[in-house]
Amino acid sequence: MSASIQPGLTGCLEMLVGPEHTALHLGSGNVETLATPEMVRLMERAAVAAVDPLLPPGQMTVGARIDVEHRAPTPVGMRVQACARLVAVNGRRLTFELEASDEREVVGVGRHERVIIDLARFGERLAAKRS
Repeated sequence: MSASIQPGLTGCLEMLVGPEHTALHLGSGNVETLATPEMVRLMERAAVAAVDPLLPPGQMTVGARIDVEHRAPTPVGMRVQACARLVAVNGRRLTFELEASDEREVVGVGRHERVIIDLARFGERLAAKRS
């Protein structure tokens, strides 16, 4: 693991909510607002952006756990930003605090754990599982 993976790292990503990001479109609800699965996806991508570019070749992170509260709706046409802040490093296990905000308010918060993996070893495990 890279010595640069320390608490305090942050990653933020932004998106414009379109019809394809709504609960109605995804089938997770019957409203035309940002779907919870899309908010979670943006939050998880923010965590990846905070850490993965600092890892050596052959390593990456994978999601292991996520706990999110979707607090407020975001309409189509509004921008939403998700930020992930690394708060703990326990060996290969990384813990992030998450926050998503639209142009008006905080719309989601949570915690997320990612695990640093070796791609070759991970590929071997997948191959063994397929056979």
